[in-house]
Amino acid sequence: MSNKQESVNSGGIVYDLWEIIKVLLVSLAIVLPIRYFIVQPFIVRGASMEPTFEDREYLVIDEVSYYFKEPARGEVIVFRYPKDPRQFFIKRLIGLPNERLEINNGHVNIFNKKYPEGFILDEPYLDPPNRFTSPNIVITLGSREYFVIGDNRDFSSDSRIWGALERHFVVGKTFFRAWPLTRLGFVTDVN
Repeated sequence: MSNKQESVNSGGIVYDLWEIIKVLLVSLAIVLPIRYFIVQPFIVRGASMEPTFEDREYLVIDEVSYYFKEPARGEVIVFRYPKDPRQFFIKRLIGLPNERLEINNGHVNIFNKKYPEGFILDEPYLDPPNRFTSPNIVITLGSREYFVIGDNRDFSSDSRIWGALERHFVVGKTFFRAWPLTRLGFVTDVN
């Protein structure tokens, strides 16, 4: 009788183990595609996006939206650094394809088909709003290029230094701030 009981118990353990493995496999089949193709966690490193994003904030990046629409002016995006694609950067997108940007006398001027005479970019997200931007530069973007810049202009390596960002380097846009809890919430864009 005890031999029968042992074989029933060992069968139960194998069945329980198989059920646990099935649950883990189904969970991975659901979670991994979401993690690698839809949203991705990102930790902010450095001061280049202050005050919008602080060092060590934990963000969730939307990787799907840009399959259906192009990035827009004012969005904060995460991208692979063109000089070393293993690194990820976070910056604000201010220049769109086929535009000409001029940084002159501290202001960002944008020239495009809609505004051939140009307009001064309103930047309320800066601290103080519309703070001085340097150095003076002129850049014309190609059909798949963007101009990105940090909100903390004095501490940012961005398109002012290394040039236009090609579209294929863009990973996604900021979607949700998960840490710190005092700043928890969805990220809104400034267009």
